[in-house]
Amino acid sequence: MADEFEAHRKRLRGVAYRMLGSLSEADDAVQETWLRYHRADTGEVGNLGGWLTTVVARICLDMLRARGSRREEPLEDVPASGADPEHEAVLADAVGRALLVVLETLAPAERIAFVLHDVLAVPFAEIAPVLDRSPEATKKLAGRARRKVRGATPSADLARHRRVISTFLEAVRDGDVPGLLSVLAPDVVRRRPHPAAELRGARNVAEEAKLLSRERARYAEPALINGRPGAVVAPHGRVTIALLFTISGDQITEYEVIAGRSRIRELSISLL
Repeated sequence: MADEFEAHRKRLRGVAYRMLGSLSEADDAVQETWLRYHRADTGEVGNLGGWLTTVVARICLDMLRARGSRREEPLEDVPASGADPEHEAVLADAVGRALLVVLETLAPAERIAFVLHDVLAVPFAEIAPVLDRSPEATKKLAGRARRKVRGATPSADLARHRRVISTFLEAVRDGDVPGLLSVLAPDVVRRRPHPAAELRGARNVAEEAKLLSRERARYAEPALINGRPGAVVAPHGRVTIALLFTISGDQITEYEVIAGRSRIRELSISLL
């Protein structure tokens, strides 16, 4: 049994990570899947891989629901998972860090339906029992999730905005002031709730951005926020900071820093 399970472990871990966005939680889900497999009579199971996928999906659904119902710590203080952060970063890049960010905004059932169907190509008839819904209701859940994930229809403006924001984020990660100045308008304004409400001028904004934590900047991704170009900082798929940009041509003329769980929960985030 152990050998048969090990043949599926890597795939199950990837499935759980897509659903949970946390490597340590994904490992917990896979371990629980092993325990249920060990206790179950699978002699009549024709497709062990499909059976294990269903089991890990149910476990992830329970974990997502528990995560949403318990009182969570402030986002600024969310601890990193116990896993090796470099290992988790590599896995996040392989899955698609931006996708993980958007998945975090979905309701648990939407997330399970989308990952199983759109990412793993599991038929709705097999997903429905996991969610205790009809195949038709499951299809609607996946469709609603798909619309949230896709966000606005790509356009030339969005493509240009993404390039500008990606250049800005890369320059922040590298502490590259000339790179920042290349995408900041001379009279750019940075706004945030605290400690200073407003900062003006490309040089001032660039020097401040250079001082941002590189560890924090590594988790930043371009995003569409409330229909506007922006970026999110999302370690382990959980948004801690959002940036809302105003872009004219190829330069950022203004951006607002948004933090705090209550404000971030009000945002609609999709891929840019």
